[in-house]
Amino acid sequence: MPYDGRSTGTTPPLLTSRLSPPPPPEPLLIRPRLLDELDRGAGAAITLVTAPAGWGKSTLLASWARAAHPVSAYPTGTGATAPAWLSVEVGDGGERFWAYLAAAATVPVDLSGPARLDALAAALAAADRQVVLVLDDLHRVVDPSVPAGLEFLVRHAEGRLRLVIGAREALPPALHRLRLTGELTELGPDLLAFTDDEVADLLVAHGVHLPAATVPRLRDRTAGWPAALRFAALALRGQSDPDRWVRRFGGDHPDVAGYLGTELLDGLDPRDRDVLRRCAVTPTVRADLAVTLTDRADADQVLATLARDGGFLHHDQGTPPWFRYHPMLADLLRAELGRVGDDQVTDLHRRAAGWYADRARPADALRHALAAGEWERAVTLVTHQWPELIPYDGDDVDCRIPVTPPPEALHRYPGLALALAVERVRAGDAAGATEALTIAADAAREVSTSTRQPSVVTALELTLARQADDRPAARALAHRLLASTSPDPADPVRGGPALGARAVAGVALGLLDLADGDLTGALHHYNRAGEAARTGGWGRTELVCAGRTALLQAVRGDLAAAEQTARELLDLPVCQGWTGLTDCAYAHLALAVVALHRHLPQEAAAMVALAGPATDTPVPGVLVVLCRVPLLCATGDLTTAHRLLTGAREVAADLPAAGELAQLLRATEADLLAARGDLAAARHLLTDLTRPAAEPQPAPPGTRAASAVAQAASVALARVELLAGDQRAARRALPEWDAPDADLVPLPVRLEAGLLDAVLTRADGDHRRAGRLLERILDLVAPDGYRRAFLQGIPGVRDLLAAHLDTGTAHWVTVTELLGVLDAPASGAVPASVPGLAEPLTERELTILRYLQSILSNVEIAGELSVSVNTVKTHVRNIYRKLDATRRREAVRRARELHLL
Repeated sequence: MPYDGRSTGTTPPLLTSRLSPPPPPEPLLIRPRLLDELDRGAGAAITLVTAPAGWGKSTLLASWARAAHPVSAYPTGTGATAPAWLSVEVGDGGERFWAYLAAAATVPVDLSGPARLDALAAALAAADRQVVLVLDDLHRVVDPSVPAGLEFLVRHAEGRLRLVIGAREALPPALHRLRLTGELTELGPDLLAFTDDEVADLLVAHGVHLPAATVPRLRDRTAGWPAALRFAALALRGQSDPDRWVRRFGGDHPDVAGYLGTELLDGLDPRDRDVLRRCAVTPTVRADLAVTLTDRADADQVLATLARDGGFLHHDQGTPPWFRYHPMLADLLRAELGRVGDDQVTDLHRRAAGWYADRARPADALRHALAAGEWERAVTLVTHQWPELIPYDGDDVDCRIPVTPPPEALHRYPGLALALAVERVRAGDAAGATEALTIAADAAREVSTSTRQPSVVTALELTLARQADDRPAARALAHRLLASTSPDPADPVRGGPALGARAVAGVALGLLDLADGDLTGALHHYNRAGEAARTGGWGRTELVCAGRTALLQAVRGDLAAAEQTARELLDLPVCQGWTGLTDCAYAHLALAVVALHRHLPQEAAAMVALAGPATDTPVPGVLVVLCRVPLLCATGDLTTAHRLLTGAREVAADLPAAGELAQLLRATEADLLAARGDLAAARHLLTDLTRPAAEPQPAPPGTRAASAVAQAASVALARVELLAGDQRAARRALPEWDAPDADLVPLPVRLEAGLLDAVLTRADGDHRRAGRLLERILDLVAPDGYRRAFLQGIPGVRDLLAAHLDTGTAHWVTVTELLGVLDAPASGAVPASVPGLAEPLTERELTILRYLQSILSNVEIAGELSVSVNTVKTHVRNIYRKLDATRRREAVRRARELHLL
C-alpha cells in the first residue's frame, strides 16, 4: 500500500493539506507562456523555479499542477499523470521530509529502516507510472541531507521521478551535477516578471482600466514584480487619476515597503542592510564604488550575495560587474536613507562625486556634486567637461532633482546656475532648465565669466530644442554654435570652447540628419564630431559618434572600417554594462549589416537581436528591417518579410530626407517579389522609381551622393530583367558603376552593378572583357570580404566564376570559396575544422557564441532563439569546453583569436 501518513515511531501524523496545491489568489491570472515553460521543462530530471519573495512561484506552480496537463514533454510510455504536490515547511528534514515525499508520490514503501532512501528509490523505479512531483518552498529545508537525497533519488529512480522545485535561493550544491549534465531546467525572475500584456490582463481582472500608455509605465516602475503589481492593482481601484498615481507609485508605498522589509530586508545582517542603503545613493554601483561609499572592503560580496538569487539586485557581465537595484527596492532604500540624516546623505553624494570625477564620468559626478552642495566642483565640471554633459539619444538619465543651491552660493559661484541648467536639461526638465539659464544669463552680465559660457548656453538651448522635436530651431542653434568656433580646424586649445562647440554641434547635426533619414549627411557630421571629440579627450561624445558612424559606414559598404569601429566600441568597459546600451546597440546593428554582406546569416541574425535598444528611432528600425528581410526570405518566410517591409515603408514615408532608404526598401521589395515569382510586379515597382523626369533639372550642389544612391533601384531592375531572361532590358537598366565619381555610390550597389555587367558581357560573347570586369569586382571585394552579391541567385554568376578560375585570377581563394558555397547544398554546415580548434563548434553553438558578445543573460538569449534556458546553458558549456575557456569574456576573446567572430 502507499504510505498512508500514519505515525512511524516519533514521526507525527502527516497533514493532507500539504499534499495538494494551495488555493489560488483571487482573481487568478493564468499565464500560458509560463505554463508552457513548465511543460517543456518537465521532460528534464529537475525543473527549478527560483526567485525571491513575491515573484509568483507558488501561484505559478499551483496553477500548473491544478491544470493537470497531459504534458507532451514527458517521455512516451511512462504513464505520466497529473503532478503530485508537497508544500515544504520550516522544520522538515530527515525522516519527516521523506515521509511526506512518499505520501505525495503515493508509492508503496516502508521507511522504517535505516536505508529509507534506497527503499524509496526502488519503489519509485518499480512504479507503473512516472511521478512528477512539485516541491514548493524547498528553501525552507535546512537539513543539508535533503538536497543530496533528492539527487540520489533522481539518479536511482530509473527516470520515473521528475521534480519541479520552487525555492527562493539558488540551486543547492548537491544538485549542481544535474546542471552540468543538462538535466536541469531553470526559470528565474527574468521569466517570472510580468510582460506589458500580462500587466494589462491583471489590471482588467482586478477591474482596473488604465490608459494604454500607462501600462508600460507601471510595468517599468515595478520591473514586472508580481507582488508590487498586485498591490498596485488593489490600490488603483479607487483612484480618480490613475495615471498620476502610477507616476508616484514606488517602493516607499506602505504595502510594498512592508512586504520588502518583512520578506527581504529584515532578515539581513544590519551591517549588510546598511551597505545596501548607502549604495542606493547612486542608480548603479560597482565594487570599488561600493567600497568608497561604505568603507567596507567586502561591500561587493554583500551585493553579490543578494544578486545571486536575482529579482531585486541585478549585475551585468562586466569585470568588475555593475549592480543595479530593482526600482522598488531602490525607492525603499532611498527613503530609508533620507531618514538617517542629511549629513550622512551629503557625505555619500560627496564620495560618489569624487569617485565619478576621478573616472571620467562627469555627468554622474555633476549630479552628485550638486546633491552634496559641492558648488565649486560642479562649476569646474561644467567649465572643463561641458561637451560630455550634453545629453544625447539613449542617455540613461537619473531624473531626481538635486538640492537647490542657496542664493549666496549662486552669487559666489556665477557658473553654478549653468551647472543647474545642465542638470535640468539632462533630467528632461525644460522649465527648470530655462529658469536656470535665465539666472545664468543674469550672473554673466554682472561678472566676467569664462569664454566657454556662451557655447554652453547655446548647446543647452540646442538640446532643449531637440528634446522638444523643434528641428528647425535645433539646426539653427547648431549652426550658430559652429559659427562661434575658431576658423582654424586644428584648434590648438585642447578641450577649448571651439573644439567643444564643433563636437557638440556636429553630434547634434548628425542626430538631426539621421532622424530625417539623411544617411550621407549624418555620416559627414559624425566623422567631424568624432574627430573633435577624440582631440578633446571626450570619451562619451566620441562613443555617441562611434556607434552611429560604424552603422553608416556599414550601410555605405565600408565593411572593414565599420567592423573595426564597432569592435573597438564593444570592447570598451561602458559596453559591458548598462550605461552605453544604445550606443553599443548601434555597433551591433553595424555588425549585422557587415555579416549580411559577408553572407554570415547566423551572425547577422544574432547581431540584429542585440541591436534592440537602437531600434526605438525610425531610421535604425528601417535598417533592421533591411537586414531581417533577406534572412527571412532565405528561410522561406516571405509573408513576415513582406509585412516588415510594408511597415518600414510607412515609416520611411514620414521622413523628410529618406530618398536613400526609400530606394533600398523598394529594391528589397522587388527582390521579395522576384522570390515569389512575380517578376512583372517587381519590374513595375522599380520602373516607377527609375523612369527619368520629363524635364530633368540641374542637380543642386551637394546632391551628387543622393543621385548616386538612386542607382540601387536601377541595379535591382537590371537584376529583375535578367531573371526574366531579357538581357537587353537588363543592359538598358544597368547604371554606370565604374566612373570617376563612382565612389559616391554605396559599395554594395557598385559591386552588384559590376557583377551584372560582367554576366551580361559574358552572355554577349566577350569572355575576355567579362573576365577583366570580374577581376575588377574581386579587387573591390577583397578588402572587405563581400560575398552576398555573388550568392543572390543571379543567373550566370556560377559559370562566370568557374570560367574565371580556369583563366587565372589573383583571387583564387575567394573564387574557390564562392564556388564551394554555390555548389554546396543549403545545409548551413559549419566548416569541419578551424586551425587551433580541436573540436568544431556546431551551427547552434556558433549562433549562441555570437550572443555571448552582448550583456544578454542566458534567459534573454533563450528568449531570442525561442529555446529553453537549459538548452542555452548546455550549448554554453560546450562552447567553453571547445574553446578551452572558463568565462564568457574569455570565450569571446578566444573565438575572436580563431576568427570565429
